[in-house]
Amino acid sequence: MSLRVAGLINESLVDGPGIRFVLFAQGCPLRCPGCHNPEAADPRGGVEMSLAEILARIKGVRGIDGVTFSGGEPFYQAEPLARLGKEILRLGLNLVIYSGYTFAELLERGRREEGTARLLSCGWLLVEGSYREEERDLSLPFRGSRNQRILDLPSSLEQGAAIEWKQEER
Repeated sequence: MSLRVAGLINESLVDGPGIRFVLFAQGCPLRCPGCHNPEAADPRGGVEMSLAEILARIKGVRGIDGVTFSGGEPFYQAEPLARLGKEILRLGLNLVIYSGYTFAELLERGRREEGTARLLSCGWLLVEGSYREEERDLSLPFRGSRNQRILDLPSSLEQGAAIEWKQEER
């Protein structure tokens, strides 16, 4: 199985807690004004990579705390990313997922789309909500606008409601 990738970063300190390998998924239907990665919006852009190739790249990076799926919109390619997410968990790494959709929207999608539900179940943290230029705040950790929240994904799924992450938790 493969997916379209806008880019990969071996080590990042700004895309979630700790040192992270970051996969920027290609394709996003949201078109948020002021998007940080507009080149990742076109679903035909980027490069096609096999999940095995991406997993090998992740395994080749030492000292990372986890992996981050950003975009584009990761849930645009939920099924292959869910498969990759399971492999990431098997490696003992955690997974942060960025989405322009809210947790409630993703829960609803997950009722209709198995890949979305499976991808949500792999995540440790979800940075949710579309970027809003009028709420831009670069002092916030790991996000760009005040409307975006960082959610504890396992707790949120268990409760069926958005549970914000407390930064001291790891």
